[in-house]
Amino acid sequence: MNKPLIIALDFSTKQEVQTFLSKFERERLFVKVGMELFYKEGPSILSFLKEHEHQIFLDLKLHDIPNTVKQGMKSLASYGVDLVNVHALGGTQMMEAAIEGLDAGTQSGMKRPHCIAVTQLTSTSDTMLHEEQLVLQPMENVVTHYASLAKKSGLDGVVCSTHEVPRIRKKIGDSFLTVTPGIRLETDSMDDQIRVATPKVAKEKGSSAIVVGRSITRSAEPLKVYKDMLLQWNEEGVTS
Repeated sequence: MNKPLIIALDFSTKQEVQTFLSKFERERLFVKVGMELFYKEGPSILSFLKEHEHQIFLDLKLHDIPNTVKQGMKSLASYGVDLVNVHALGGTQMMEAAIEGLDAGTQSGMKRPHCIAVTQLTSTSDTMLHEEQLVLQPMENVVTHYASLAKKSGLDGVVCSTHEVPRIRKKIGDSFLTVTPGIRLETDSMDDQIRVATPKVAKEKGSSAIVVGRSITRSAEPLKVYKDMLLQWNEEGVTS
């Protein structure tokens, strides 16, 4: 996977997606389809995006017993998306089962989707980690430990905040993907995110990919904001 800027399609309907994407002329994008959109539109939204040659991160965060995740991933692999994810908290057996399911469900001659594990959501604060989840280790320790489990389980990378990337890089290496949401411009509101960063900071810290949602999708000029953020993320301005 190259170093893409992934746009989170945080919309409820296909019509909203069509309206949004119509502003991007003939740009070939890497987009994220999450629960809200997929649960409303189902696999048809993936077919629509593939018809327009966009790459797809299907962000459903599977977390269940190993066999259920295996069978779920087997089904998701048939959609031909580029990237899927699970929750690292499900454990090594579950993550190994996810890869087994993806391998089984990927059509012959096709490349299986990359699979990454969510470590801690970027909306999770240290207070939430300690007082609600009863995890007493520092956030960086927890995220790095989950990343190590994901690597051991055969996954391709993790979802984490930019702040944990350097430590993951040091422990696991540069080939392990670090996909970082919570990306904002300096002038943007944090909304419900806690551990945020700009595209420039994400690049400096070594993120493999960044996920941008409301900064682009809520903008009156989404194409301009996309290109501005892309320039921060990739100085040569090469589209993803």
